[in-house]
Amino acid sequence: MEQYFSATQKMEQEVMFPSLLRGVFPQEEGAAPAAESRTDLYECYQLLKAIKPMVEKGLASVGDQSPSGADTDGDTSLDSNGAEDAQLEERLSQHLTGLQQVLSHLTRDTNALTRRYSQILEQINLSEGQPSW
Repeated sequence: MEQYFSATQKMEQEVMFPSLLRGVFPQEEGAAPAAESRTDLYECYQLLKAIKPMVEKGLASVGDQSPSGADTDGDTSLDSNGAEDAQLEERLSQHLTGLQQVLSHLTRDTNALTRRYSQILEQINLSEGQPSW
């Protein structure tokens, strides 16, 4: 989770002119750009920026929630309660694994976008430094 927030913070600090990302398409390291990928890095940037507050808000709301469905019935069978707990633990584990995969993917995309933006700026600086004869 910290890696995701760190990557998005770095992206927000470094990408000063997001419009430079228009018409630049993501590509895997060492691979040609995917023909079916029509989402440019500007759209990716906008999406990544929009997702961050949702993740932050989601974390805050999880921390604010009190446990619901607390066992108020003293006659509930311990066996069925144990089976329900095992099911809940399994479902929670699956959701956390999915969340970790999504955050890892978002972190990777954010870092790739930031690297590509830095490359674009380097190209601009190099072209400005050369005499135009």
